[in-house]
Amino acid sequence: MSASASPSPGLAAKPSLTLKRRFNAPPETVYAAWTDPKRLVHWFGPDQGPVTRAETDVRVGGRFHIVFHSEDGEEHDVSGTYREVVPNEKLQFTWAWRTMPERESLVTILVKPDGDGSLLTLIHEQFFDESARDRHEYGWTGSLNKLEKLLS
Repeated sequence: MSASASPSPGLAAKPSLTLKRRFNAPPETVYAAWTDPKRLVHWFGPDQGPVTRAETDVRVGGRFHIVFHSEDGEEHDVSGTYREVVPNEKLQFTWAWRTMPERESLVTILVKPDGDGSLLTLIHEQFFDESARDRHEYGWTGSLNKLEKLLS
């Protein structure tokens, strides 16, 4: 299917985002960074603004809740439900901002061994529009940059 083709007549594809990053840490360490609230607070968010709340209940049907502030002082509050959990390999969860719960999207995190490190693939799907995708690309890129520094 070409990039401009729709999956079925009359149903437009929603924008999505895929980011890949190699980390100099084993899959267990990368996975723990996503699932342990004590680790999440050190890297989550697009810039150096603080994470003020991080809660995870990592099991299918469990929920997460993260509140962080960007450097401009704006508060961001996101939560979701884990749909798939494969320790040290895969997390899939819904993603919804407190201010726009009707715009729920889906995030998949894949972690694979790569030599003495790990390859992480982040897939964020079902964005409301391209603008939302672009804002999330900025946020995820900043977060992954911080995670890379933390794990180096």
